[in-house]
Amino acid sequence: MYIWAKTVSLCAFLSLILSPVLARAQDAYSSNWFNRVDRTQAEQPHWITPIATTTPRLEEEFRYDIFWQTNPEGVTTENYGGSKGLELIPAEKVEVILSPPPYIAHNNPTIRDGFGDFSLLGKYRLLSSNEEHGNYILTAFLGMTLPTGSHTNGARHAIITPTIAYGKGFSHFAAQGTFAIGLPTGDTNLLGRSYTWNNAFQYHVFRKLWPEVELNSTFFQEGKNDGKKQNFVTPGLVLGRFHLGKRVGLTVGGGYQIATTRFHLTNHNAILSIRFPF
Repeated sequence: MYIWAKTVSLCAFLSLILSPVLARAQDAYSSNWFNRVDRTQAEQPHWITPIATTTPRLEEEFRYDIFWQTNPEGVTTENYGGSKGLELIPAEKVEVILSPPPYIAHNNPTIRDGFGDFSLLGKYRLLSSNEEHGNYILTAFLGMTLPTGSHTNGARHAIITPTIAYGKGFSHFAAQGTFAIGLPTGDTNLLGRSYTWNNAFQYHVFRKLWPEVELNSTFFQEGKNDGKKQNFVTPGLVLGRFHLGKRVGLTVGGGYQIATTRFHLTNHNAILSIRFPF
């Protein structure tokens, strides 16, 4: 009891002494937040984020996407949220994306609507150079999807997704891409692994226009789709960045996915993307 009392007293004393120091450190961290963001982003290319491909660039924004995905029977599922959300740069070369569960409407009376899975993604920028010094970037991602979905609107197990992302610019042209592996934490023989390879090719015209074409490919291993692959060609257009006030901007984009492989889970999918960078 004596030792416990001494420990509590020591902790209380340290808290009393360190509280002002920690408070000042927190204030300094918060006050330097946007300076750090500006410095971090100045060291990388200033391309626009593609419609479907996750950019290797570090961004600070709120993003909201809506998907309309049509299955082989012609039924369209609406995904409100699209696994996008708040993107922050808490440290140099680091970005964190927090994605609240999207709401999924199936338009099918036999399948219950509901919220999907919560996901988060961490980025660490390995190499970068802005337009004046090479115009390229290389970034490592680590994502995780948690099985929080209601009914059958989410995965049965958590999925860990390591990813390598890359990009290179040539004057007004930019190419950005990712290669990711989806690794379920359980029942791999049933759920299978997925290998996703996305590439976006963009051209910057008239200051605010970014027409693009993406190739979105998925290769399946194990599970019910073992050995199969699907590919989409996704033409799109991104408009922005439009200044709204102080640091806040607006970027809007849309794309249309067309399956080019015989096997595909969906086809003729529309994507609307709304972002508020800050």
